[in-house]
Amino acid sequence: MFLIKKLITAFVLPPISLVILAAIGLWISRRFQRTGRWLVGLSLLSLAILSLPIVASALMRSLENRAPVQPQQLAKAQAIVILGGGTYHTPPEYATDTTSRHTLERIRYGVLLQKRSGLPILVSGGAPFGGRPEADSMKEVIERELGGKVRWLENHSRDTAENANLSAATLWASNVSRIVLVTHAWHLRRAIPLFEKQGLDVVAAPTAFTTFPEAPLMLFMPSAAALERSSMALHEWFGILAQTSFR
Repeated sequence: MFLIKKLITAFVLPPISLVILAAIGLWISRRFQRTGRWLVGLSLLSLAILSLPIVASALMRSLENRAPVQPQQLAKAQAIVILGGGTYHTPPEYATDTTSRHTLERIRYGVLLQKRSGLPILVSGGAPFGGRPEADSMKEVIERELGGKVRWLENHSRDTAENANLSAATLWASNVSRIVLVTHAWHLRRAIPLFEKQGLDVVAAPTAFTTFPEAPLMLFMPSAAALERSSMALHEWFGILAQTSFR
């Protein structure tokens, strides 16, 4: 089921979905020229629109609706939970799996919050595609490179829902119910309800915001970076819709 979900997501979201639409348009145009050309044009126009920074920023802004965590909120929490954001698989310079860019951004902020508050850390992330579990890599980087300390290790989850379910079981066993949840600002809108569903009291701790002021002209200059942000935002909204529909 997990792999099926990943495949469906990959083919439904851009850019693959738009490439498929263009291919369908080319095939249809052999018999229905006007309809085929319309589909090809629609796919190319959608790709161009999603590549605009102004569109990517608008999509991300709809998700990044949480303010940075405040000291008084930290004071009321019992633990910091950091969600994995992917693995850097078999990198030649490290000779073993390690944290991806997204995961590194999250653990860096989580350690900063630990140093400010003294709260224990739980790291969550498995190995959905094999290799070393994310949580193992996270613990290593936190303790060896960032000067933090991990108390709990949840290294079996494959997605955000399992992050919440398996982390909650570990936290409840230690009588922890009030947590600071660290993940990307665009991920929290989907992640928080999953942790609250487990009965936890959640304080949002967003990091790595993507919405920031840009020069007016640059807002209308298509880029691969903007397309990536648009795709991530649509992925999150797709996940939110799926959560809402299958409660």
